[in-house]
Amino acid sequence: MKYLIAGLGNIGAEYHETRHNIGFMVVDNLAKQYDAAFSFEKYAYVCELKHKGRTMCLIKPTTYMNLSGKAVQYWMQQYKIPLENLLVVVDDVALPFGKMRLRPSGSSAGHNGLKDIEAVLGTQNYARLRFGIGNHYPKGKQAEYVLSKFNPEEMAEIPALLQKAREIVLSFCTVGITLTMNQYNGQ
Repeated sequence: MKYLIAGLGNIGAEYHETRHNIGFMVVDNLAKQYDAAFSFEKYAYVCELKHKGRTMCLIKPTTYMNLSGKAVQYWMQQYKIPLENLLVVVDDVALPFGKMRLRPSGSSAGHNGLKDIEAVLGTQNYARLRFGIGNHYPKGKQAEYVLSKFNPEEMAEIPALLQKAREIVLSFCTVGITLTMNQYNGQ
């Protein structure tokens, strides 16, 4: 069985380790655990891993956040991955920092990356792992906030949070979304 794990973010050194790039950080962490390396391909950095008989295709779209749908659709077609085996990892300002929530579908909640995926795929029915980045910003300053770096206290927590996100992704691919939500969403 094949799965597409799309970590959303923006390419470029200026976006490295910003809140909006937590999706990239999650898939980078997953690849590192398997000594897998990303290669630059069409619309994305791509790598492939094997885990418990499953093939996981990890992508970091190079289309920038607001055009993530093009990369997701292309790689779903390339790998012949059904919609139910797609997992998008994304930042979420509506969740407190470090809180994670796995959902089988839902609205974009104003997230431009999810909006584009929904528009390109023509559905909201795909799994997403929302990674809370908090919402400690003044009114009208959301864009600056999501493009800012994590503060030192948050960065100290990032390694353990990335490990938890990795466990959620692996669980999604091995036991499915329902059991994974039951195990992790309450934490």
